[in-house]
Amino acid sequence: LMDCGVTDEGCAALTSALRSNPSHLRVLHLSKNKLGGSVHLLSAVLEDPHCKLETL
Repeated sequence: LMDCGVTDEGCAALTSALRSNPSHLRVLHLSKNKLGGSVHLLSAVLEDPHCKLETL
């Protein structure tokens, strides 16, 4: 999802999706997006033992 125009709202939606439905997704590239303050929500997902995401 690099350079796809993901905003704070989109970041919150991604966080919700990753929390409610842990996937086999291991890497998520979000560079060149305007994530703003919601990026801390995504980083918190990495601490969830059910989340397979390793690299953000």
